[in-house]
Amino acid sequence: MEVLKECSAYLSNYEVLDMLQNIKANKKQKMKQNQLATITYQTIRYLEETSCKRQSPKKIQDFLKAVESFKLTKCEKLTLLNVCPKTPLEIQLIVEDSEDRLSDDEVEALLQVVANYLGEGEQVEKDG
Repeated sequence: MEVLKECSAYLSNYEVLDMLQNIKANKKQKMKQNQLATITYQTIRYLEETSCKRQSPKKIQDFLKAVESFKLTKCEKLTLLNVCPKTPLEIQLIVEDSEDRLSDDEVEALLQVVANYLGEGEQVEKDG
Protein backbone atom coordinates (compact mmCIF):
# COMPACT_ATOMS: atom_id res chain seq x y z
CA MET A 1 0.00 0.00 0.00
CA GLU A 2 1.29 3.45 -0.90
CA VAL A 3 0.70 6.64 1.06
CA LEU A 4 -0.72 9.14 -1.40
CA LYS A 5 -1.03 12.11 0.91
CA GLU A 6 0.83 12.48 4.18
CA CYS A 7 -1.39 12.88 7.22
CA SER A 8 -2.36 16.49 7.72
CA ALA A 9 -4.53 15.78 10.77
CA TYR A 10 -5.19 12.96 13.18
CA LEU A 11 -8.64 11.42 13.49
CA SER A 12 -10.13 9.81 16.55
CA ASN A 13 -11.80 6.43 16.31
CA TYR A 14 -15.14 8.20 16.74
CA GLU A 15 -14.45 10.42 13.71
CA VAL A 16 -13.42 7.42 11.59
CA LEU A 17 -16.55 5.51 12.62
CA ASP A 18 -18.75 8.51 11.83
CA MET A 19 -17.17 9.01 8.39
CA LEU A 20 -17.48 5.34 7.47
CA GLN A 21 -21.08 5.16 8.63
CA ASN A 22 -21.86 8.20 6.46
CA ILE A 23 -20.20 6.56 3.46
CA LYS A 24 -22.14 3.37 4.07
CA ALA A 25 -25.44 5.23 4.51
CA ASN A 26 -24.99 7.37 1.42
CA LYS A 27 -26.45 5.18 -1.32
CA LYS A 28 -25.69 7.79 -3.98
CA GLN A 29 -21.97 7.24 -3.57
CA LYS A 30 -21.22 4.03 -5.35
CA MET A 31 -18.25 2.14 -4.08
CA LYS A 32 -16.20 1.33 -7.14
CA GLN A 33 -14.27 -1.51 -5.55
CA ASN A 34 -15.53 -4.44 -3.53
CA GLN A 35 -12.39 -4.24 -1.40
CA LEU A 36 -13.34 -0.75 -0.24
CA ALA A 37 -16.80 -1.98 0.73
CA THR A 38 -15.27 -4.87 2.66
CA ILE A 39 -12.76 -2.66 4.45
CA THR A 40 -15.48 -0.16 5.33
CA TYR A 41 -17.75 -2.90 6.67
CA GLN A 42 -15.05 -4.61 8.72
CA THR A 43 -13.76 -1.33 10.14
CA ILE A 44 -17.25 -0.25 11.18
CA ARG A 45 -17.85 -3.63 12.84
CA TYR A 46 -14.58 -3.33 14.76
CA LEU A 47 -15.09 0.29 15.85
CA GLU A 48 -18.67 -0.36 16.98
CA GLU A 49 -17.22 -2.75 19.57
CA THR A 50 -14.87 -0.11 21.01
CA SER A 51 -15.50 2.78 23.37
CA CYS A 52 -15.92 5.23 20.47
CA LYS A 53 -19.44 3.86 19.96
CA ARG A 54 -20.52 5.71 23.13
CA GLN A 55 -18.69 8.93 22.27
CA SER A 56 -20.18 12.07 20.79
CA PRO A 57 -18.73 15.39 19.66
CA LYS A 58 -19.97 16.98 22.93
CA LYS A 59 -18.33 14.28 25.10
CA ILE A 60 -15.08 14.61 23.17
CA GLN A 61 -15.09 18.40 23.47
CA ASP A 62 -15.78 18.20 27.22
CA PHE A 63 -13.05 15.58 27.65
CA LEU A 64 -10.50 17.74 25.81
CA LYS A 65 -11.35 20.73 28.03
CA ALA A 66 -11.03 18.57 31.15
CA VAL A 67 -7.54 17.30 30.24
CA GLU A 68 -6.09 20.73 29.36
CA SER A 69 -4.54 21.11 32.81
CA PHE A 70 -2.46 17.93 32.38
CA LYS A 71 -0.35 19.50 29.58
CA LEU A 72 -0.55 16.48 27.29
CA THR A 73 0.46 16.40 23.64
CA LYS A 74 -2.16 16.14 20.90
CA CYS A 75 -1.15 12.54 20.24
CA GLU A 76 -1.43 11.65 23.93
CA LYS A 77 -4.91 13.18 24.11
CA LEU A 78 -5.95 11.30 20.99
CA THR A 79 -4.62 8.02 22.36
CA LEU A 80 -6.44 8.59 25.67
CA LEU A 81 -9.60 9.26 23.69
CA ASN A 82 -9.21 6.13 21.56
CA VAL A 83 -7.98 3.71 24.26
CA CYS A 84 -9.90 4.98 27.32
CA PRO A 85 -7.36 3.67 29.85
CA LYS A 86 -8.56 2.27 33.15
CA THR A 87 -5.28 1.67 35.01
CA PRO A 88 -2.16 3.69 35.92
CA LEU A 89 -0.11 1.26 33.83
CA GLU A 90 -2.09 2.20 30.72
CA ILE A 91 -1.48 5.89 31.46
CA GLN A 92 2.22 5.16 31.81
CA LEU A 93 2.23 3.49 28.39
CA ILE A 94 0.32 6.34 26.74
CA VAL A 95 1.93 9.42 28.31
CA GLU A 96 5.60 9.79 27.46
CA ASP A 97 7.78 10.23 30.56
CA SER A 98 4.66 10.03 32.72
CA GLU A 99 6.75 9.32 35.84
CA ASP A 100 8.39 12.73 35.46
CA ARG A 101 5.41 14.65 34.10
CA LEU A 102 2.58 13.33 36.28
CA SER A 103 2.36 12.66 40.00
CA ASP A 104 0.46 9.63 41.31
CA ASP A 105 -2.44 11.94 42.23
CA GLU A 106 -2.47 13.43 38.72
CA VAL A 107 -2.52 9.94 37.18
CA GLU A 108 -5.53 9.06 39.35
CA ALA A 109 -7.18 12.37 38.44
CA LEU A 110 -6.57 11.69 34.75
CA LEU A 111 -8.10 8.22 35.09
CA GLN A 112 -11.11 9.81 36.79
CA VAL A 113 -11.49 12.31 33.93
CA VAL A 114 -11.38 9.46 31.41
CA ALA A 115 -13.98 7.51 33.41
CA ASN A 116 -16.25 10.56 33.78
CA TYR A 117 -16.23 11.66 30.15
CA LEU A 118 -15.46 8.51 28.19
CA GLY A 119 -16.31 5.71 30.59
CA GLU A 120 -18.95 3.07 30.26
CA GLY A 121 -21.36 4.83 32.60
CA GLU A 122 -24.28 4.46 30.20
CA GLN A 123 -23.72 0.71 29.86
CA VAL A 124 -23.42 0.23 33.63
CA GLU A 125 -26.75 1.99 34.15
CA LYS A 126 -28.45 -0.26 31.58
CA ASP A 127 -27.00 -3.41 33.15
CA GLY A 128 -27.87 -2.40 36.74
